Amino acid sequence: MGDEDDELRTLALDVAREAAALIRERRRDGVRVADTKTSATDIVTEADRASETLIRERLLAARPDDGLLGEEGSDLTGVSGIRWVVDPIDGTVNYLYGAHEYAVSIAAEVDGRSVVGVVVNAATGEEFSAIRGAGAWLGDEPIRVRPPVETALQVVRTGFNYEPDVRRRQAAAVAELVTRVADIRRFGSCALDLSAVAAGRADGYVEEGCKLWDYAAGGLIAQEAGAVVEVLTGASGRDLVVAAPAPSYEVFRRLVEDCGFGYPQV
Repeated sequence: MGDEDDELRTLALDVAREAAALIRERRRDGVRVADTKTSATDIVTEADRASETLIRERLLAARPDDGLLGEEGSDLTGVSGIRWVVDPIDGTVNYLYGAHEYAVSIAAEVDGRSVVGVVVNAATGEEFSAIRGAGAWLGDEPIRVRPPVETALQVVRTGFNYEPDVRRRQAAAVAELVTRVADIRRFGSCALDLSAVAAGRADGYVEEGCKLWDYAAGGLIAQEAGAVVEVLTGASGRDLVVAAPAPSYEVFRRLVEDCGFGYPQV
């Protein structure tokens, strides 16, 4: 772990905490839907935009030469070699409904590879973080994935895309998967699902349709806690994120393929 990586993690945590406080305050004042994306349920709130603005301003004030990519439209090219990848609220529908699974996700990447990741659950205050090559933490405590268990005893997290045709394929695949594992959990935040795998709260995670800002931070956190995380091609041609503890990953990957989450083999 280099001094710069530690400084990046500290900065990301400080900014994520401030953004989390902002969106909690905005929620107390009433959530306002500002726009929709791929469907009527793929919403953007005013708080999403305010959070991304705050994150962009704070990060670039501290590090003006960095680049930044954000879900709500930020796409800035830097000259430092570091780019921030930001999801200002991962789990916006949960945020709208008051469910306690929405997070601020911030990753710092070099050459397209995350070197620092921070995921702060804005509803509960839990803070997940990681530095490549140095480990993953929940608060100040190191975290590790669960020991591997047989497939029939696994609890698996998943999620659904907002586009109806993609959801139909996903629903069919999940219907098959639930007959082969102990149970399925669907919470609505890719970043928190990957962090849950890292903290030993799930035995695996699979979801098609995630974007880079959804998994850039959470994926590193899971990897540094002992998981394998791959971004493959799903049955509908979109990114398929698959994660599980390293000793059981290959079996889990074959399982989700057999259940129809599927991706073309080459």
